[in-house]
Amino acid sequence: MSKGFFNVPIASCEPIKSYASGTSERGELLSEYNRMYNSHIDIPMHIGGKEFYTEDKRELCPPHDHKHVVGTANYGGKKEVRIAIDAAMKAREKWSQMSWEHRASIFLKAADLLAGPFRARMNAATMIAQSKNVFQAEIDAACELIDFFKFNVQYMSQLYKEQPESSPGIWNRLEHRPLEGFVFALTPFNFTSICANLCAAPAMLGNVVVWKPAETQIYSAQVIMDLFKAAGLPDGVINMVTVSGKEISEVVFQDENFAGLHFTGSTSVFRALWKGIGNNIEKYKSYPRIVGETGGKDFIVAHKSAVATEVATAISRGAFEYQGQKCSAASRAYIPTNLWGDVKEQIIKDVNSFKMGSPSDTSNFINAVISEKAFDSIASYIDYAKNSDEAEIIVGGNYDKSLGYFIQPTIIVTTNPQFKTMVEEVFGPVMTIYVYNEEKWEETLTLVDKTSEYALTGAILSVDRYAAETACKMLENSAGNFYINDKPTGAVVSQQPFGGARGSGTNDKAGSVLNLLRWVSPRTIKETFVPPTDYRYPFLGE
Repeated sequence: MSKGFFNVPIASCEPIKSYASGTSERGELLSEYNRMYNSHIDIPMHIGGKEFYTEDKRELCPPHDHKHVVGTANYGGKKEVRIAIDAAMKAREKWSQMSWEHRASIFLKAADLLAGPFRARMNAATMIAQSKNVFQAEIDAACELIDFFKFNVQYMSQLYKEQPESSPGIWNRLEHRPLEGFVFALTPFNFTSICANLCAAPAMLGNVVVWKPAETQIYSAQVIMDLFKAAGLPDGVINMVTVSGKEISEVVFQDENFAGLHFTGSTSVFRALWKGIGNNIEKYKSYPRIVGETGGKDFIVAHKSAVATEVATAISRGAFEYQGQKCSAASRAYIPTNLWGDVKEQIIKDVNSFKMGSPSDTSNFINAVISEKAFDSIASYIDYAKNSDEAEIIVGGNYDKSLGYFIQPTIIVTTNPQFKTMVEEVFGPVMTIYVYNEEKWEETLTLVDKTSEYALTGAILSVDRYAAETACKMLENSAGNFYINDKPTGAVVSQQPFGGARGSGTNDKAGSVLNLLRWVSPRTIKETFVPPTDYRYPFLGE
């Protein structure tokens, strides 16, 4: 076989389409949305290149119209998980040995397919299944996923290219082997791009994957599998199974070939999985890699020098885009007394101007939350605030699930900085604000740092650079993604690698080479050209 060193195409962030009235992309997307919305699909499990159908078919309904059925998902059990693991391990024999440039080519092709013929379908599926408006779908399901594919290929080439120094007469080499086993990808509902990347990043490095998507994301997961197939991903490299979490865990974590967990989801589930892995640690060939991005209680802190309109906009966008269902969404804010009047006036005006409804109406800024379970949980926090003497709802506070799971964006103002909705992750369109004495900047920063177990994202707004520097230092461990004079959401691949610490995860930074490093096992090779023939060292001479 011919050999060579290869430069991959230089990655750049995918341009975001506007979907403005009259544009071709808007017409194409809405047409595809309507076609898919009025069709019915039976989604199988994808194992080893084969489609698995069962008698356990569960309806798939859009969150914004939960009586409308767009398809069914076929659910399996331990048997299908076992088949998926076997299929992955069989595929590993060839996939792990494939030249890196051929693996790279598959995902570069996936990026171009998604940028072109798959774009409308992937976005429409995300709008239907996860109730995202056109802009939120575009920046997630299209742009971010394209960026993940392209930049991860670039990072992979950089990773392989970096080599150790060699002394005279010696050649030192470093290679990055795939993990000795399979990776279990457990993915969330809220970002289609994250779901695909949690599978694709390990696979790109030569690993094989067993993937369990969230129940509420199966509809768009099918499009991801179709994309991988169209790009030429070999059978068995990524296997999608729809099984209960309990059943899949009982098989995956008992298998000696389990080599890694790539997870995004709740902190409580991640901790339970980690314990399960620890309890079985002696069964595995190697210590598994555990990578997780979990919860957040993300903050906005305004200094007395901040601009009120900028603070209000950071809250409106940071808290309520995609109904607050982002790990990075702002859900607590600290506003100084001197700005509060102006900030309050604008955020009430902003929230009252939001239109809410189906993603098919592109004028809707707010859509439905993901499920009835989420709806009930978020509503319980709103009811708690309504019945508390320590809180006042200044805008929003209403909810209705008769047609879809719609919750009005809600802003709570509390006199207690340890109020329940200031501390606990709500994961919905609920923002809680604490108004602090404008002269107590450092005391407030200490409060921000100590309030939550999480440390994912956070933002400070300040015109005063000394105050901004103080915040950077005092909040050093409070957020893995830290923003100055911006909202705490919207991390871009290659620009703000994403992840947090404390209760927010292992901070392995998706969208960077740091994440890819977790999916390889390095081997150093030292070759000596003229080996010694006498054991005696010079120091032994008289």
